[in-house]
Amino acid sequence: MKIALSTIGTFHSFDLARELHARQSLAAIFTGYPRFKLKGQQLPQDKIRTWPWLQAPYMAMPRRHLLGDALIREWEWRSRVGLDAHVARHLPDCDVFVGLSGSALRSGQTARRRGAHYVCDRGSAHIRVQDTLLREESDRWGVPFKGVDPRMIEREEAEYAEADCITVPSSFSVRSFVDAGVPAQKVRLLPYGVNLNLFKPTGAPATNRFDVLYVGGMNLNKGIPYLLQAYQALQHPAKTLTFAGSVSPDFIQAMRSHGLWPNDIQLLGHVPQAKLKDLMSRSHAMVLASVQEGLALVQAQAMACGCVVIGTEHTGAQDLFADRKEGFIVPIRNSDAIASRLQLLADDGKLRAEMSRRALIRVQSAGGWRDYGSQAQAIYREIMQ
Repeated sequence: MKIALSTIGTFHSFDLARELHARQSLAAIFTGYPRFKLKGQQLPQDKIRTWPWLQAPYMAMPRRHLLGDALIREWEWRSRVGLDAHVARHLPDCDVFVGLSGSALRSGQTARRRGAHYVCDRGSAHIRVQDTLLREESDRWGVPFKGVDPRMIEREEAEYAEADCITVPSSFSVRSFVDAGVPAQKVRLLPYGVNLNLFKPTGAPATNRFDVLYVGGMNLNKGIPYLLQAYQALQHPAKTLTFAGSVSPDFIQAMRSHGLWPNDIQLLGHVPQAKLKDLMSRSHAMVLASVQEGLALVQAQAMACGCVVIGTEHTGAQDLFADRKEGFIVPIRNSDAIASRLQLLADDGKLRAEMSRRALIRVQSAGGWRDYGSQAQAIYREIMQ
C-alpha cells in the first residue's frame, strides 16, 4: 500500500509521514513549506515535495496583520489553491491520497480518477460549525471576525463530498460533521499522538506558588476570555498566569476593554518545543478553554510532562483522558467551571500530584505517534476494501 500526503504546512502530517515511511508505505508528502525548514523532519529528501512560493513568504512576513484582512484572506486562498494545483499535476502513483482539508480538492479528484482512494484530513470541526462558533464569540467579545472565507467553506464542503472518508482527531469533530449532515459512516476518528521522546517531566512545580499555563495563539478559537475570568476568580496568594505562543496586541486590547487583562500575566511569545517541556513540567495546571478545536496537541504534551490539564469538551480532551481522573473536562464558555477546578488543584496539592501521576501513566500507555500511524493505516486498508 502506497500513500501520498499533502499539507499546506507541517502540522501532524509530517508525523504521519514518518510513521508511513517506517512501514515502507510513503509515496511522497507535498507541503507549502520551503525545503530548508524541513531538514529536521527525518524523511528522505526525495519523499518531500515542496511548493513554497506563496505559503513560505506569507509565513515569513513579520507583521502580516498590517496587510489588512482582505489581502491576508486572498493570500491564504491563493496559497492553498496553488498547492492543490501543483499536487494534482505531480501526484505520484499511490493507493491512497490523504489531503489536508482546504488545499486538496483538485488533487483528491485526480487521485480518484486514477483509481486511488481520497481521504480528506480535517484537523478541526466541520467548517460551518467552526464559522458559527467563531461568529458567536466575535459578537460576544467584540473581537473583529469577518467569518471564514465563503470560498473556503464551499471548497471544503466539496472536499467532504468528494472524499472516500474524512479523518478527524476528536469525538467533538466527529459530532460536528454528523450534526452538519455528513453520513456518520464517512467520518473516522483518528486522534493525534505525542512525541514521548521529547515531552517528559524535567522538574516539578514550586510548592509555595500556583502557576497556570496557557499554550497557543491569541484568537477566538481558544476561549481565552473564559480563562481570564477563571484566573481572576482563583484565590491564591502567589498565583501566576503565563502565555506561551504568538501575541496579539489587538486581542489584548479587546480583553482590556472588558476588564479581563490582569497586569501580572507573563507573555513569553513563541517557545521552542525543547523548552516548552520545562515550562509544562514546572506549571501546576495548563488550561485550554477553546470553544472550537480539533484536538489540541499541547494537552497530550502537557500530560507527558506531568502537568494537569483543564480542557473543554471542544478541545479533544475526552479522547485523551478521563474527567476528574487524569485531568478536568469542562463545558465551553464556562469560566466558573474552570475556576472551580483551578481552585481544587490550588487547594489540594495531593490531588494535583495524584492527577499528575495518572496523566503520565495515561499518555505513556497511548503509544505516541506509532499508534497513530497504525490506526491511520487500518483506516486506509478499510476504505480500500
